[in-house]
Amino acid sequence: MKSFTMRRHRRGRVLGRPSDFLKPLPRHRKRKSDRVSRRKRSKVENSEASRESSEESREWVFPPQDYSHYRDRFVIVSYNLLGVENASKHLDLYSQVSLQNLEWGQRKKLICKELSIYKPGILCLQEVDRFSDLANLLHGDGYRGIYTGRTGKACDGCAIFWREDLFTILHKEDIEFQKFGLRDNVAQLCVLEMNSNHSSSSNDNVMSSTQYKIKQNRRLLIGNIHVLFNPNRGDVKLGQVRVFLNMAHAVSRDWGGIPVVVAGDLNSMPESALYQFFASSELDILRHDRRMISGQTRCPPRRVPFHSQGFVPMDYTWSEEEIYVAAGNQRCTYLRHHLNLRSAYPGVPGRSNTRDEHGEPLVTSYHSKFMGTVDYIWHSEELVPVGVVETLPIHFLKKTGGLPSEEWGSDHLALVCELAFAEEGSISD
Repeated sequence: MKSFTMRRHRRGRVLGRPSDFLKPLPRHRKRKSDRVSRRKRSKVENSEASRESSEESREWVFPPQDYSHYRDRFVIVSYNLLGVENASKHLDLYSQVSLQNLEWGQRKKLICKELSIYKPGILCLQEVDRFSDLANLLHGDGYRGIYTGRTGKACDGCAIFWREDLFTILHKEDIEFQKFGLRDNVAQLCVLEMNSNHSSSSNDNVMSSTQYKIKQNRRLLIGNIHVLFNPNRGDVKLGQVRVFLNMAHAVSRDWGGIPVVVAGDLNSMPESALYQFFASSELDILRHDRRMISGQTRCPPRRVPFHSQGFVPMDYTWSEEEIYVAAGNQRCTYLRHHLNLRSAYPGVPGRSNTRDEHGEPLVTSYHSKFMGTVDYIWHSEELVPVGVVETLPIHFLKKTGGLPSEEWGSDHLALVCELAFAEEGSISD
């Protein structure tokens, strides 16, 4: 008797004898139990397909509170675009990424397409080394921008764009950290004022827009920063953040104590001492190892928030020079800033497979040598997050092999938040 190899049909039916391909299958009367089983199976398959589709896309999520009465609102994006020069000089970080996905010509199209979906009023961009190119592309959508290039040999910098129909710029300041002895990184500050005829929502996908006159003097300070990468130089990182936050506070105060939004790539993890400095407004630097200030060495991403770690005695002594770099004073080892900042994403509950226990995204940057969160949007208490765009689950990102990909134009994910001006008397601690 001849034997035949079993092989699986493309649609999953197992076929054996060659005659199976010739004989028509017998017609059986469909039983009710079969129909019910098929319906249940179809529901499960549809549910799984819907879940997979949701995981592969980035969707708006909203807080449980009703903020519909907060009419003055805007969408802000923080996005590290992956500088063209940086990508070409560090190809080892993108060993699993096709060269086509690294080409700026394709990436800029993906980036602009993505931004057009979010409809932001304000953009805070980092690693920008093709500013003219971006400015020309975004001009067609009504944006105007300012650029601050890094000092030294670096080719990239930071850029802030805003929609001219929504905002008018009143003031700007460039921060070159080199002037403070803090390397070649840069940051930006600008004061924006909402135009008199402003939409109730900058994002048509979030809520229907109606034109109305905003309250007078709806002004805010926007800060954009890209902190030094070097994980071992926590003193420099702290020094840059200290200068940045102090200058942001001074500008806000000079303009009457206006609300503050700061965004950017902090090159620091949510469980880090630098994150704690942002969140709590203070930090005793002698309680931390300079080489661990940013938490970057802890990869893959953890779900352990900073405050649960406690104090662990360390075998490290700060030098007077390192203290001076971090604190600006050799005799000062306790840092403070005067901005009461809150991170935007923890203010809007998200999915368990995209957030850590503190509410921050599990991943905002992914390449062959790093997967974790280093990007943030912070805001003062006069503003309330009324929606954010969820990030992507770790297991889905791993399937890509690394960013950028065919869908995403950078090795970072854009952070997107809609912020509203809280009405007077409604601000809660």
